[in-house]
This record gives sequence, C-alpha cells and structure tokens, in this order.
Amino acid sequence: MVDKKLDTIKKATETVDSYAIFANGGKQYQAIVGKTLGLEKIVGEPGDKISFDEVLLRKNGDTVEIGTPHVKGASIKASIVKHDKEAKVIIFHFKRRKKSRVKKGHRQPLTVVRIEAI
Repeated sequence: MVDKKLDTIKKATETVDSYAIFANGGKQYQAIVGKTLGLEKIVGEPGDKISFDEVLLRKNGDTVEIGTPHVKGASIKASIVKHDKEAKVIIFHFKRRKKSRVKKGHRQPLTVVRIEAI
C-alpha cells in the first residue's frame, strides 16, 4: 500500500519541474506552483499573501535540497483563497445497559490556499 502511494507521488513529481515539502500546523504538505491546499485555519482575509518558512525539502530542476530540519533561505509564497470547514466528524459514545448515549459532531475550520511561488 505504501509502495503504491510512493509510486504515484514519484510519477506526479517527475513531470513537475519544481516542488517543495513544507510543514504547517504539525502536518506536512507538498507545494507545487498553482496547486490549492486545505490547511489548518490561518488568520487572514481571502486575497492576503502569506509565506511558509518551514521548508523541509525543495526540488528545483535536478537539484534536491533536504533540510536539517529546514532548508535555509527557502520559503513558499501563497495566497488565501477562502475559509471553509472540513467534513463533519461524528463522535458517538455508547455504554450498554446504562441508557447512556451521546452523539456529537465537529467540523474543523480550514483555510484554502493557492501556492504562487517556491
């Protein structure tokens, strides 16, 4: 399963000239110019420009830079497209023979950003 995912990532990135891997909100994302990503909520209005400095890997042509832990001097420029919410997650607690049922729902806020430059 993991090998299959790695193969699809390799195929997708072979056609792209430059891309980067960056960290935001405790998660890692792949940045390709023009790609839109759903990240954890970022403060700002749609249309605002933001930058990510925690770049873990950067590929430009044939050169690949791997950070320890971050690539020095690398940043990713992006713009906020919109603020939205993720799909609803249902939390259901049930205790048998106790007449105890609790059903809750949660929608995590997210920000959709478009990568403009690496």
